[in-house]
Amino acid sequence: MQQNPHTHAAPGASRPAFRGARRRLAGLTAAVAAVVALSTLTSPGAQAADNPYERGPAPTESSIEALRGPYSVADTSVSSLAVTGFGGGTIYYPTSTSDGTFGAVAIAPGFTAYQSSMAWLGPRLASQGFVVFTIDTNTTLDQPDSRGRQLLAALDYLTERSSVRGRIDSSRLGVMGHSMGGGGTLEAAKSRPSLQAAIPLTPWNLDKSWPEVSTPTLIVGADGDTIAPVASHAEPFYSTLPSATDRAYLELNGATHFSPNLSNTTIAKYSVSWLKRFIDNDTRYEQFLCPLPRPSLTIEEYRGNCPHGS
Repeated sequence: MQQNPHTHAAPGASRPAFRGARRRLAGLTAAVAAVVALSTLTSPGAQAADNPYERGPAPTESSIEALRGPYSVADTSVSSLAVTGFGGGTIYYPTSTSDGTFGAVAIAPGFTAYQSSMAWLGPRLASQGFVVFTIDTNTTLDQPDSRGRQLLAALDYLTERSSVRGRIDSSRLGVMGHSMGGGGTLEAAKSRPSLQAAIPLTPWNLDKSWPEVSTPTLIVGADGDTIAPVASHAEPFYSTLPSATDRAYLELNGATHFSPNLSNTTIAKYSVSWLKRFIDNDTRYEQFLCPLPRPSLTIEEYRGNCPHGS
């Protein structure tokens, strides 16, 4: 009897076609997987998960306004006799080392003032995941250019010689300051472009133009400032920063030149967000900076750009 070739094909006769189909199916599966992987990598969640500098839980409005963040904080005093280039100060730092190293910020006081005038910011920022150094200047009469050099000297001490240097990522540093210390903050950013963030608070400086600054800079002014009026200080400082620089101008409503010397939720909220975004590269905090904050009971005006690369 003649065999039916359709029902009694020789062993292996259809395998080449089957193998081809299997290869095509494997290729299609790999292509789909690649597309899924690419979309996952470009999603904000994946970026956050891949960010080695991210510290602490996902932020909320209440968490950045809180008096204390998620980290327990300790502090240590630094004598002026133990340092060179500045007047000593107090270091505030997270007690936990389980998350690795932290970014660091040095903060300078204003004309005739001491580190105590900025002490409230120490534990408030440190508890959010930073090492914070509130410093005294060599003399209380030092001018902004000197205060800028002293901020940099303080960061160098902090990362090279301090007792907490092992807790700090020396590539992720920022500066803050009040009044002439705010003017010094701009001087420091101009001198050291590697700084990741600068926050001048009701800043004062005879130099009104800052086209050399490439460090992401948040300038905080006060609508009632009669010592460093925003029209002749904070506003021209902001407007002369390069448009290519990440920059913002926050003008406090119902505030004075000395508002940064007291616990201030608006200053803390946007300082935390700025430092997190630019020192920690933490895009989870962009939601508080972009869209730009609107005028409110505490904000007279806010100008700026959304963080580049957002």
